[in-house]
Amino acid sequence: MVTAVTGGKWMERSAMETTKQGGTATLPPRLTTALIDRLTGMVVAGTAGQQRDPYEMIEVYTGNVVGELPQSSPEDVAAAAAKVRAAQREWASWPLRRRLAVFERAHELILSEHETIAELIQVGNGKTRRMAVEESCDVPMVISHYLKVARRVLRPVRRGGPMPFITTSTEQHRPKGVVAVISPWNFPFAISLSDSIPALIAGNGVVLKPDNKTALCVLYGVELLYRAGLPRGLLQVVCGGGPDVGPSIVDNADFVMFTGSTATGRIIGEMAGRNLIGCSLELGGKNPMIVLDDANLDEVIPSAVFAVFGNSGQACMHIERIYVHDRLHDEFVRRFVDAAADLGAKAGARYDYTPEFGSLASVDHMEKVAAHIEDARAKGATVHTGGVPMPDIGPAFYAPTVLTGVTPDMLHATQETFGPVATIYRFCDEQEVIRQANATTYGLNASVWSRSPAHANRIADRLEAGNININDGYVTTYSSKGTPSGGVKQSGVGARHGDAGLLKYTDTINVGVQKVQVMTARAKQPFDKQLRQTMLTLRWMRKLRIR
Repeated sequence: MVTAVTGGKWMERSAMETTKQGGTATLPPRLTTALIDRLTGMVVAGTAGQQRDPYEMIEVYTGNVVGELPQSSPEDVAAAAAKVRAAQREWASWPLRRRLAVFERAHELILSEHETIAELIQVGNGKTRRMAVEESCDVPMVISHYLKVARRVLRPVRRGGPMPFITTSTEQHRPKGVVAVISPWNFPFAISLSDSIPALIAGNGVVLKPDNKTALCVLYGVELLYRAGLPRGLLQVVCGGGPDVGPSIVDNADFVMFTGSTATGRIIGEMAGRNLIGCSLELGGKNPMIVLDDANLDEVIPSAVFAVFGNSGQACMHIERIYVHDRLHDEFVRRFVDAAADLGAKAGARYDYTPEFGSLASVDHMEKVAAHIEDARAKGATVHTGGVPMPDIGPAFYAPTVLTGVTPDMLHATQETFGPVATIYRFCDEQEVIRQANATTYGLNASVWSRSPAHANRIADRLEAGNININDGYVTTYSSKGTPSGGVKQSGVGARHGDAGLLKYTDTINVGVQKVQVMTARAKQPFDKQLRQTMLTLRWMRKLRIR
């Protein structure tokens, strides 16, 4: 059974079918009323007598309501953070091996439940089944990496003190306390869990705020963590609009991890700064791909199609600008346009692996994407394919779109469109294309294609992006969990993954030990004599390479 809301009342639908605006989708049998009620009951809401109207969760494929999500108040956030803080003290006292054992079990649970996770992702996001399953795999990959390296990264490191043999200094990494994780709707399961898990491994507790639209899959992931043995209360989920609960989340946290727009990132960064707490921000992008004159189009085209249209273009690292050398430009345009049109013909609103192209996350977002394309069309850009909604498939579907002739006065030229659209530009001069690729306030991802790795690397060395992929769109860098991944310029502050993705959730503590009192002024010894001895000591330590 699945529950729909009509006229404010719960109604059971035994046929498991929802229809609206010409689209038909059959919800999978696993997505029962009992499951939805259990998951939404995990949200901290109404605990301080501040009951708020629930948010109606929409099945993106049809536009129909599938359930109600409780909304938290600022007082609920404070109560959740207090509960997390109390649980965190005991969790931090656990030996690291005991904490890691929880995630060993979580790793297997997530892999075993990947079908249910994928279905819950699809309900709120509308992506294809393949993309939903791939998203679910991100979390086990992150867990596996930190299971392998956490002991090394978090282990205290003994270093030399200022005086050899007599002093020592030890570097410790202690948990910050309460970490706030604010996650987006485009990869809700992956980002929510993959950002929370390193914080938990480091010994913190987490207050997690997913986007309302896609909260169900996140709540299911939290349930799996508790099933794996995470102490109750250590991870609390709050839901609500950013302006409503955002300030309270930041005010009750010791560190903030945010993924979303650059505009919101600035606000969160300012609030964190006022509270003198750290933050890590992964923000927007206007990511370029450069196809050099020796590139192999047989390899470039399929990768470019995925880099532009994967997840219907709703990925921070997806490609929106493609610069193709004059020698390959016309053939690239022809083949890329054909591939985009073919992909659009394989769109579908289904909970199976048949469709190869999915929906945008909401009608509102689809209209924003359409507005960018209409602005470009009206100002003279050429639409080679797409450029239209697909309401016969679902209310938020928009066709894969390829543009040329985009000029700087068009919205799509400089703003992040975040949809299934890319513009192709012709270039002849490599110095000029590097300048054009860098001519943006963003710096999240870039891609270079060449048969010569050395040639591609020379270009990559001059690109202003936190992630640079050679002969790939974005998968290689994002999937490399051992290497930090983040943005430069206005694409973010800090990084996820790698040692940095774990250490950012800790305070670095320096514990110094002096075995003999040699660092203080000697009694009755003139200062000028002490100073001469100090200078002599520093010179000899340098000559002997002791310090």
